[in-house]
Amino acid sequence: MAISRRHFLKASLASAFAAQGLTLFPASKVFADDTQVIHHASHYGPFKAVVKNGKLIGIQPINDIDEFPTEMLTKGVLGRTYSDTRIMYPMVRKSFYDNPLGDHKPELRGKEPFVRVDWKTAIALTSYAIAKTIQEHGNEAIFSSSYGGWSHSGLMRPQTLQGRFFNLIGGQSSCSGDYSAGASEVILPHIIGDLEVYSPQTAWEVIGKNTQVFIFVGCDPFKTNRIEFTVADHQMHQHWLDFAKKGIKFISINPQKTYSDNHLDSEVIHIRPGTDTALFTAMSYHLYSSKQHDQAYLDKYTTGFDKYLAYLDGSEDGIKKTPEWAAAITGLSTAQIIELAEIMVTKRTQIAAGWSLQRADHGEMIHWAIINFTAMAGKIGKPGVGCGFSWHYGCGGMPQSGTRMPIGLSQGRNPVTKTVPVVLISEMLNNPGKAFSRDGSPKTFPDTKLIYNSGNNLMSHQQNTNELIKALEKVDTVICQDPWWCASSRYADIVLPSTTTLERNDMSSGGTYSNNKIYAMKQVIEPVGESLDDYEIFSRLAFMFNVHDQYTGGKTMMEHLRHSYENSDGPDDFNTFWNNGISHLATPKAADAYVRHADFYQNPNKHPLHTPSGKIELYSSTIDAFNIADCPGMPKWMPPFEWLGNAKEGQVQVLSPHPWMRLHSQMANTEVNSHESVAGRQIAMINAADAKERGVKEGDIIEVYNDRGITLCGAKIIADCMPGVIYIHEGAWLQLDDKGRCNSGSINMLTSSKPCSGLSQATSANTCLAYFKKCTDPQSENLAYTPPKIMTAKNAVDIWSLQLGTRLKAVSGNKKGTQSKGETLFYGSCSLCHASPHPDEYTINQWKGITKSMFPRSGLNAADQKLVLEYLDKHAKK
Repeated sequence: MAISRRHFLKASLASAFAAQGLTLFPASKVFADDTQVIHHASHYGPFKAVVKNGKLIGIQPINDIDEFPTEMLTKGVLGRTYSDTRIMYPMVRKSFYDNPLGDHKPELRGKEPFVRVDWKTAIALTSYAIAKTIQEHGNEAIFSSSYGGWSHSGLMRPQTLQGRFFNLIGGQSSCSGDYSAGASEVILPHIIGDLEVYSPQTAWEVIGKNTQVFIFVGCDPFKTNRIEFTVADHQMHQHWLDFAKKGIKFISINPQKTYSDNHLDSEVIHIRPGTDTALFTAMSYHLYSSKQHDQAYLDKYTTGFDKYLAYLDGSEDGIKKTPEWAAAITGLSTAQIIELAEIMVTKRTQIAAGWSLQRADHGEMIHWAIINFTAMAGKIGKPGVGCGFSWHYGCGGMPQSGTRMPIGLSQGRNPVTKTVPVVLISEMLNNPGKAFSRDGSPKTFPDTKLIYNSGNNLMSHQQNTNELIKALEKVDTVICQDPWWCASSRYADIVLPSTTTLERNDMSSGGTYSNNKIYAMKQVIEPVGESLDDYEIFSRLAFMFNVHDQYTGGKTMMEHLRHSYENSDGPDDFNTFWNNGISHLATPKAADAYVRHADFYQNPNKHPLHTPSGKIELYSSTIDAFNIADCPGMPKWMPPFEWLGNAKEGQVQVLSPHPWMRLHSQMANTEVNSHESVAGRQIAMINAADAKERGVKEGDIIEVYNDRGITLCGAKIIADCMPGVIYIHEGAWLQLDDKGRCNSGSINMLTSSKPCSGLSQATSANTCLAYFKKCTDPQSENLAYTPPKIMTAKNAVDIWSLQLGTRLKAVSGNKKGTQSKGETLFYGSCSLCHASPHPDEYTINQWKGITKSMFPRSGLNAADQKLVLEYLDKHAKK
């Protein structure tokens, strides 16, 4: 059934009006003088906040911008603002409060009450912990787990402000890579000269005019495009519907039929999870053996085909990678594999591969295998065909304005060069000083004594939760800065309540790739409880460490926002923009004709790819020379450490896709999470036959378990998934019962922290086997969304005993060295993510490819871009 705007809005209105009180006002509603309507924006969409007597009472969507507002916006934003899970005051874990100078009893994190303190005490204890760590162990002993910039959609994101503060006092060890696309963002610059996973896709008009078949591989764009890194306005939604109406055929290769498949009437091909590399390898073999490959294309645009062919035809290992070979691995029939290959080579086909594929053991192989197949078919760089890895993200397919967006405060250069792949955080804590490598570069783990976590739910992100909880006992201090009592707050020693964006001013942009709007995020209400905005919290810490002037730059928040806007291409003056709440930026007509890699296809000598050969590398001598056992120099099928091919009797494969009504763990504490819940717990979607075999019925509480942990979920029986596979959406908040089971349904109780390979050190979360059965002994209802017990202290903390004056004097002051203009611009523009990467993480050739996609969103003009590349050239990996 196709979904119409009228049907969508009618359903949203009906559900919202049925909720507790009115949460959604029609866009045409006119309010009385005692009611304010204030422009704001979020990951879930732009909106007008409706405020009466200082209280947020409702949301008014902006329908002429966002025709498909989701319930995350219309109900969730309101629900979480006044949720019982808000942290109202600064808090300190009881054992830490009782003995800040001695044994904090880290083994009691997550188990004991918190003590309410005032901000003076909280800042003093936080400053003490930071200063003591630096004084006794150095700055690299401070680890920032403030991964990513997904806390909210504004410029002034907490991890950016945290980086700015710590870099002024000597730096911090930090994360590298990400959970989302960690394998491909390392391998693809070697193969095709760009990150690809964060790059714009061919414009939708080109698809509409040229494409006959659209292939989704582990991809569900209707779901994942409901949110954006900046502000979602769902611009591609109608275009997808129009593609189907026009007659473009959709094929979905996925163990589950998705929401996109339902609305685009996709032909669904169920494949064993983790075997897509074998599928595309066999299709490549079929193209060659049936003489349907494009040899002229391979000769002109690729390198390494001779070596790849030796793998395909069995010359290398004695095994021909035939469709029959892949059928035994993938669960597809030989005929299906041949038919898919024939369709893709004979029809004008665009492949959209999701990131979920590479969140698995040997994750680097799958996107590489897709590229090799597409190159053998002669498709890359041509209108409406080829392969893309970002169709499901940021409204991929929207034309790019090419305009400069406003950027936030610079984090500056981090004097500490220790970086840790996010997947290896537990490994880092358990093995300080241990050597490892990432992308061929040798590294060692820091000896972490303090973790600072702002705007991030580490306890939800990290795989193998039990391993992480145990590893955290080796850390002296954990500080969490967050608006809510998520699991990371509950496992902290010091908890600093930050505001939501509704309680402060900020700014954002619309369209991750289109960049055609700038949004004012105006303060809507006063801070809830005693929460402070992140800028204020870090300003207070900066004052303690004698870097306040450098931190603020002598500007107020509004002055920073004005400066940022005035250095963008916003067409209105700042006052007009701020009053109107939005500025629209024009997109040139030429952008409608954009084709990914078209310039390379049209003239590979003039526009080579930023790879060592300047071509698509079907085989990479660079990767091969790294001599990494689990990441060879070409895409190969290697059985995962856990998959249905080695499952024991009763085991199923557990996949953890994105939720429908959450952004990871965000919105889990609101009413909209009921869409994800059965019996108050995260749903587990189960094939009817698997459920019947185990005596499980719809609505039962089930235990899902393996040797890493146990989680309790609500059973949801569905018809559109293959037997032997269950689905537990990631992001449920953590709550352990007395048996150590997560009572809430957190998937990472089950997932492995084993990295997908020694190249990227990225996550293998979708490589997970487990058992499940009906739970007969739940201890309580789900308490994950109930605040912890709060105590009133009998005695105040003796701040004088902390010896703050001596400690701060020893470590305070601006330790930031001088920077060239290019360096300043680089660290100032690459600031929205968790931290600016060190220049030596990529070669200059790779930087040229990466910045080609990133520069349009960086706020830099041509002269500034040149200075940045000159700086990177001097300091890139050699």
